[in-house]
Amino acid sequence: MGLKGFVEGGIASIVAGCSTHPLDLVKVRMQLQGETITPAVSALRPAVALQGAAGVVTLPHHPALSPPRRPGPISVGAQILRAEGPAALFSGVSATVLRQTLYSTTRMGLYDILKKRWSASGDGGSLPLHRKVAAGLIAGGIGAAVGNPADLAMVRMQADGRLPPAERRNYKSVLDAIGRMARQEGVGSLWRGSSLTVNRAMIVTASQLATYDQAKEAILRRRGQGADGLGTHVAASFAAGLVAAAASNPVDVVKTRVMNMKVEKGAAPPYAGAVDCALKTVRAEGPMALYKGFIPTVSRQGPFTVVLFVTLEQVRKLLKDF
Repeated sequence: MGLKGFVEGGIASIVAGCSTHPLDLVKVRMQLQGETITPAVSALRPAVALQGAAGVVTLPHHPALSPPRRPGPISVGAQILRAEGPAALFSGVSATVLRQTLYSTTRMGLYDILKKRWSASGDGGSLPLHRKVAAGLIAGGIGAAVGNPADLAMVRMQADGRLPPAERRNYKSVLDAIGRMARQEGVGSLWRGSSLTVNRAMIVTASQLATYDQAKEAILRRRGQGADGLGTHVAASFAAGLVAAAASNPVDVVKTRVMNMKVEKGAAPPYAGAVDCALKTVRAEGPMALYKGFIPTVSRQGPFTVVLFVTLEQVRKLLKDF
C-alpha cells in the first residue's frame, strides 16, 4: 500500500513537471534578472562605478542612469524563442524528469504514508490541518534532500542560455551535468544550496498538499461526495498552487541564484550562503527582488498543481484495484 502512493505521486509529478517546464524556465530566467556578476561592484549601488585612469570613481545615483525596466514573462519567453529557438524552452527537461522522479515521488509517497498513519481511521481521511502541514514539512524536506543534484542541474541547464556563448556550461543532459559537477567541483557541490532546496520544498509541500486536501474536503462537505470530480479537483488544486507560490517565492529566488553562481578555483564565491545572497539581493535590488518571477511562478505553480492533482486523481482511479 505504501509503495502505491510513491508510484501514483511519481507518475503525476513527471506529467506535471514536463508539461509546465517552459513556464519554469521563464521563471528561472526572470529570477536571475538584475543579478550582479561581481559582488564588489554591487556594493557600490545605488551609486554608479566607473573605471578610469585614476581607478574606480563612484558617482552619485542619478535617475537617468537607472537600469531600464525589466521585461515581463511574455517578453522573456519571446526573447528566448528569438535568441535560442523553440527547443530552448525545454532546456533542462531531462533534469526535470529526474528531479520529479527523485524529489516529487519521494515527497508525495511519504506524505501519503504519514497522512494514513496519523489519521484516526488509518485511511488518510479527515486529518487535522496542522497534521497535514507537519506531514508536508517532513515529506518535502526528505524529498528535496534526495533530489537536490537533479534540482541543481535543472537550474543550471535552464539558466545556461542567458550567458554569453563562451561562458556557457553546455551540459548535454542531466547525467552529463551531474557528472561534470562532481568531477570539476567535487561531489559535495551536488548539494550546493540544499538547505534552501529543503526549506523551499518543506514550504511548497506543506502549503500545496495541505491546502489541496483542506480545500477538497471543504468543497465535498459543502456539496457532498457526489461533487468529487474534475471541477472540485481543479478548484482545490488551483488554490493550492496560489498558496504554494506566494509562500515559496522568496526562498526560490535565493535558491536559484545560489545554485547558478559560478565558483572559480581560488576565488571567493559570489555568495557565502543563503543569508548572504538574500542580503546582497535586497541591498542591490530592493526587498521586492525576492518576489522576482512571481507572475511566472504563479503561472507555472497554478497549472503545475492543477495538472499534478488532476493526474493524481485519475492515476488513483486506474490503480485503485492494485
